[in-house]
Amino acid sequence: MAASPSVSGSLTASGLTLSGRKSEEIADLIDLFSKTQYRAKEVSRRVETIEKRCLELFGRDYKYSVIHNTNGEVCGHYPQQIVFLEYESTELHKDRFESTVQITKLQDLVNRSKMARCRGRFVCPVILYNGKHICRSSTLAGWGELYGRTGYNYIFSGGTDDTWGAESEPEVPEDDSVRNGDSQLFDKVRGLDIKLLRYLSVHYICDLMVENKKVKFGLNVTSSEKVDKAQRYADFTLLSVPYPGCEFFKDYKDRDYTAEGLVFNWNQDFVDAPLTIPACFTKNLNINWSEYQSWDLVHQTQNYLKLLLHIINSDDESGLLVHCISGWDRTPLFVSLLRLSLWADGAVHASLEPAEILYLTIAYDWFLFGRNFIFHSSRQIFFFCFNFLKHIVSEKFSTFGMRKGHTSSPQTVLWNRPDPMHERLAHPLSQEAKSSSSSSSNQSEQGFARAGSSPMSVPGRRCPSPSERQVRLEAVREVFLAAYSSTVGLKSSATSPSGAITGLLEQFARGVGLRGTNSII
Repeated sequence: MAASPSVSGSLTASGLTLSGRKSEEIADLIDLFSKTQYRAKEVSRRVETIEKRCLELFGRDYKYSVIHNTNGEVCGHYPQQIVFLEYESTELHKDRFESTVQITKLQDLVNRSKMARCRGRFVCPVILYNGKHICRSSTLAGWGELYGRTGYNYIFSGGTDDTWGAESEPEVPEDDSVRNGDSQLFDKVRGLDIKLLRYLSVHYICDLMVENKKVKFGLNVTSSEKVDKAQRYADFTLLSVPYPGCEFFKDYKDRDYTAEGLVFNWNQDFVDAPLTIPACFTKNLNINWSEYQSWDLVHQTQNYLKLLLHIINSDDESGLLVHCISGWDRTPLFVSLLRLSLWADGAVHASLEPAEILYLTIAYDWFLFGRNFIFHSSRQIFFFCFNFLKHIVSEKFSTFGMRKGHTSSPQTVLWNRPDPMHERLAHPLSQEAKSSSSSSSNQSEQGFARAGSSPMSVPGRRCPSPSERQVRLEAVREVFLAAYSSTVGLKSSATSPSGAITGLLEQFARGVGLRGTNSII
């Protein structure tokens, strides 16, 4: 029976109100992000609300524990409550399983290994996919930072430094006579970093730095696994995938936010990190990696994302670490793209709607991990991240296409959709995107078993069609553009001959309901 006009009208009003409330929530988040850098020891009630909201969104689909970082005692610019995702579970069953993770041991390893990395930004798991932990961090700390911190700890702890503890002392080779003080200190801190990586079953390390070591004023201020002289990280698979830092994105702004045709200058003096990828990860991607220095920003980001997706879809149970220098611009860029790409396939955060996964990604991956959005270069890489979603809507980026041949399952887990009428109103672009997308011939249901830390198998999921993936990512991008335009906005380069800024402003206008067209540029 058709709904009466009064019922239909109330449903329409309810859908618009809900959509508007979620958009306002994201706009408020971006507004705070644009004015305040998160510090764990200076948390306001507004920030506490954001932290609680993130925990609630994680709890929709996962059983998790918390690594405590009260007042920034572990890391001053990591969340006060760092989420460790243990396994995926539904609301019905999540309380029936006891945790298999020794969270106290993890907390201890975190406390003792934090000095190994720049700014104390230790290896932190942020995404759980198919039983594998995808982690983030900064790069390895250099000798200057290590000695500075150990001296500080020694002075302010009354002449003792129990950062590592006697039980954590690494074994020293018999030829200790050839070791100097620097090597022994690195043995300690990097040995503990390696213990943490192994505890999290991380085997792959993806380094986004364009330098082998970060040099300032002629001094090596940071290092990296790929140039560790003692080859302490030789048992890990190291990938050097140099990607330009946030300073480069000023050029993105100067070109009116057009990434097509924007190529990084690889001939600069400080750029010395080569592209190094094991053959096992290149043979199936159909990418000519030798041409990477000629790629524009779009193709480079697309190809690196394909590589990361290929790694986490490999047959082993090993996790992945992604890091740049400080771990707060390029790192959240790729962590966010991974989270959103996997979500679009229904592979992570399956119950979250577009506005909810957008909120979680902005709040947790960017704001609560301490990125200083006040710097304009940070705003540009942040904007690029979510505007870039239009470039990864195709099936080429779908995890299901990379996992063909796995056992199928009839059970489907999707994010909760509103009434179709509400969806058309809340996301007017979705219907055209769905109809204009090519239909997929690969409609078979594919699933995969949970491995690693999970105490149970997770139900398989139906493979969404490319149009389903496209609708999801475009819905996220649309909400982001509307919220960003109403808070931070974009400033066009006055001398630019390009008309791209006009197109972006048109997108914003449509996002906030000032245009009637039903297409996405």
